[in-house]
Amino acid sequence: MGGFFGTISVKSCIDDLFYGTDYNSHLGTKRAGLVTFDKKHGFSRSIHSLERDYFRSKFEDELGSFHGNQGLGVISDTDPQPIIVNSHLGRYAVVTVAKINNQKEIAQELLSNKMHLSELSANTINQTELVALLINMGTTFVEGINLVYKRIKGSCSMLVLTEDGIIAARDFLGRTPIVIGKKDGAYAATSETSSFPNLDYETVRDIGPGEIVRLRANGIEVLRKPSSCMQICSFLWVYYGFPTSDYEGVNVEEMRERNGKLMGEEDDIEADCVCGIPDSGVGVALGYAEGHKIPYKRAVLKYTPTWPRSFTPGNQSRRSLVAKMKLIPNRAILNGKRVVFCDDSIVRGTQLRDNVRMFFDYGAKEVHARISCPPLVYGCPFIGFTSSKSDMELITRTIIKDFEGDENAKLEQYATTNSPEYQRMVKEIAKRLGLTSLKFNKIETLIQSIGLPKCKVCTHCFDGSSRFYNETGCHQTEARKDHAR
Repeated sequence: MGGFFGTISVKSCIDDLFYGTDYNSHLGTKRAGLVTFDKKHGFSRSIHSLERDYFRSKFEDELGSFHGNQGLGVISDTDPQPIIVNSHLGRYAVVTVAKINNQKEIAQELLSNKMHLSELSANTINQTELVALLINMGTTFVEGINLVYKRIKGSCSMLVLTEDGIIAARDFLGRTPIVIGKKDGAYAATSETSSFPNLDYETVRDIGPGEIVRLRANGIEVLRKPSSCMQICSFLWVYYGFPTSDYEGVNVEEMRERNGKLMGEEDDIEADCVCGIPDSGVGVALGYAEGHKIPYKRAVLKYTPTWPRSFTPGNQSRRSLVAKMKLIPNRAILNGKRVVFCDDSIVRGTQLRDNVRMFFDYGAKEVHARISCPPLVYGCPFIGFTSSKSDMELITRTIIKDFEGDENAKLEQYATTNSPEYQRMVKEIAKRLGLTSLKFNKIETLIQSIGLPKCKVCTHCFDGSSRFYNETGCHQTEARKDHAR
């Protein structure tokens, strides 16, 4: 996925920029970048790979080379960024959290119009540069960003560092968040509110879907009002989010515990204890323990000194090794017990199968899995939340193909909770993973736990619901109402 942090202050912003960006490190593992601006030194930029090291260790020795009271930082799972651009709009830098599915088509059109792409990485298009080229086609930043909203298929939130403040623009449907914070003499915009507390920022508000604002040290200027429709990603609460973060006023940890409690109240399994698979399964397990009236136990722990939370590597053999190495089971708690464990989701099932085998190897009598979201039946076209390159990497699609001969057959039925197809699929997943029992959360319970209207939350990966949205980004029913008004 990725995350960013931008700040502008009446004094030097370097320390806030460095630590604020670092607090987005759980959102990506490939690359990171910092850029600052001041009138004397202009733009200063640095980009590093994070695939073998951490953000702080890469940038700490370089902080003396950055100058100014405004800057951007980004943790990226995609392209090298920030991009610095010279254009008719002036000189600026841009960072994005984006997934652009039609970038080849846009790039070909730009090339045919005698525009060029220079920031190629491993012979692939740099989507942040693509965004910058679209911005440059506008007569103003707002016009250019609106063109980005219009042209891309997928999602894109961005921060733009100009000589006159920081422009923050949230994805047109608000699929990824941007939150504004404030302290004396400074403003900040970030993907994660967990960036704020230790830097003494107070959360001001979320930027709305499609909204564009300019931050200066002394205030916020709205350049484009928010769109009427929103489809914020439900996986922010299920998986991405750091527990202390808030999106649309809904805290991640509170949501996870509420979600687990509702699941526990509905469950009829008899078990001795419940544990959470670190990190995002822990809050759910705490709630489940309360709802199901069984004790919470730390039956498996992450070895945090050398295995902080990170997305899994793209290489399958390395994924399997990492999954095994970072989790250590506790035989004293598992031995002879009927254990429920809570996890955020099942993608391929490889890690979960290894965890189940490990639990049994360490003496568990029964192993029951409770998953905090529904089965992932549809690949996400909006956010890169896994390293999957194909829907066939989803265990659900593999099973559907085995059952139907076609991985795209009867998807609506397989995605419908408790339909015969759904029950057959879940039973087969449990069998392949070696589980005593398996239950997925219901969409209704997930939405209830988030607390936002269903029409405001994207659940496409569970039910394919984005097909009900038209080209303007609004639900067809809502679009008709807007038109009538």
